[in-house]
Amino acid sequence: MALITIAFALILPTNRSDHYPSKRQLTLSKYWKQSAVPKDSAKTASPKKRTQTNDTITIVGVGDLMLGTNYPHKYLIPPNNGKDLMADVTPLIRQADVAFGNLASPVLNKGGKRKYCRDSTHCFAFRTPEAVAQNVIDSGFDVLNIGNNHINDFGKAGIVNTLQFLRKNRIPHAGLDSIPYTIFEKKGIRYGFAAFTPYDTITINMHDRSRVSRIIQHLNQHTDIVIVSVRAGGEGSAYQQLTKQPEHFAGEDRGNIYAFAHFAIDQGADIIFGHGPHVSRAIEVYKKRFIAYSLGNFCTYSGIYRKGVSGIAPIARVMVNPQGEFLMAQLVSTRQLRNGKVVIDAKQQVLKIIKRLTKLAFPKSTLHIDDKGWVSLLTTPQK
Repeated sequence: MALITIAFALILPTNRSDHYPSKRQLTLSKYWKQSAVPKDSAKTASPKKRTQTNDTITIVGVGDLMLGTNYPHKYLIPPNNGKDLMADVTPLIRQADVAFGNLASPVLNKGGKRKYCRDSTHCFAFRTPEAVAQNVIDSGFDVLNIGNNHINDFGKAGIVNTLQFLRKNRIPHAGLDSIPYTIFEKKGIRYGFAAFTPYDTITINMHDRSRVSRIIQHLNQHTDIVIVSVRAGGEGSAYQQLTKQPEHFAGEDRGNIYAFAHFAIDQGADIIFGHGPHVSRAIEVYKKRFIAYSLGNFCTYSGIYRKGVSGIAPIARVMVNPQGEFLMAQLVSTRQLRNGKVVIDAKQQVLKIIKRLTKLAFPKSTLHIDDKGWVSLLTTPQK
């Protein structure tokens, strides 16, 4: 049994899905025991101490990060290994107390067994070389989600090397069945992070509410601020609007992200960052906790469609107190140029879209988004 699964089981009640590994877990179990657990993930012995202070903590969240793939062609790698792709926005990322992103590709230089696809016309397999992925680290990201539909694009080799790469760079990460969460500390604040998907494979299924509850409640008991990432919803421009209903896409049950986000906060989550639709969606503050229902494509050089609404995305700067309660936020509009570079969007296209979608989804909300992207709560609903 994987080391993290053993540690988790000692603390939390288990059911069959928690206690018994899948065939794929068994295949990887030797590696998990040696190196899969981030060093800080085991810090669960002492309960959290809520810091009583008026300090403001800034947590940055962005959407998909896929800076290039050498499969199926090497020309899908950006010039200079992508060192310039996020240069313009790196200062905003580094200014955060904690910066989060969704790593939408395994990190692997070569080899690996490509995943099987029943329909090759709708199959996307990514393999990002380490030199390219290093830009994610250098840009200042502090914690990454690896629990998504691309982590297994190149099988065991891709998963193992991704974990080795992140551990080598001391980047907390979570989202696999054997790494359900991570705990890390910065500037005296202890953070918990967990990630979920609608898939019942090597990631953690958002539909397994019992397990989701145990993970988040555990983090709530042992950390100050709990950040949750979830991949859910249909994909593309037709899926921008938040329906608050279960969504189906490509023959898959992609979940009800609205219900999930509220459930996660009820269990103790403080911030929800959604992704998966490859477009931006509405935002919400529920029980003084911030939700971004989809952060879209942030830096997706190749392999992911990035024209129109798929090529614009926010940098969500969420300001909370040390208890994780929402204070204010800022949505910084970005766009990807034809060469893949991420720049600040002076036209604020994605801000206008998020304002409209938020008004549609929550017409009676007291959440106010001004023309400069600042987000605050009013005492009465805006007209």
